[in-house]
Amino acid sequence: MSWRLAGRLQSESSLSPGDYQVLLALSEAEGHQMRPSELADVIGWERSRLSHHLGRMEKRGLISRDPCAVDGRGAEVVLASHGSDCFRRATIPHLRAVRELFIDALSPQQLAAAAEDIASTLRRHLDQSRRPPAA
Repeated sequence: MSWRLAGRLQSESSLSPGDYQVLLALSEAEGHQMRPSELADVIGWERSRLSHHLGRMEKRGLISRDPCAVDGRGAEVVLASHGSDCFRRATIPHLRAVRELFIDALSPQQLAAAAEDIASTLRRHLDQSRRPPAA
């Protein structure tokens, strides 16, 4: 992530890029909760890094760590209502910053070429995923 984008996210929402990643993953998760190991996999972090970050987020009331209802041995990371509110307020300014810093820098021709390249890649991927697996 660009340092400019990270700086704008922090100044406009008081969320770090890491906070935003965690809140995004939890907002998209079923029940707005995940096991820490699953969350680490989704956002691509080491578990120890995530654990320290979650501790800071929990102190700020963005998330909670609750006992796992399924087996009682582990914990679930749960999106708190304050975290949901912060994420919702941060999303529009963050997307505006992404547009201003990255999309607006490209000419209409560059955007069209990128869209064509992306569409072509997605078509190939979808065509491959429709094929039955090789025996």
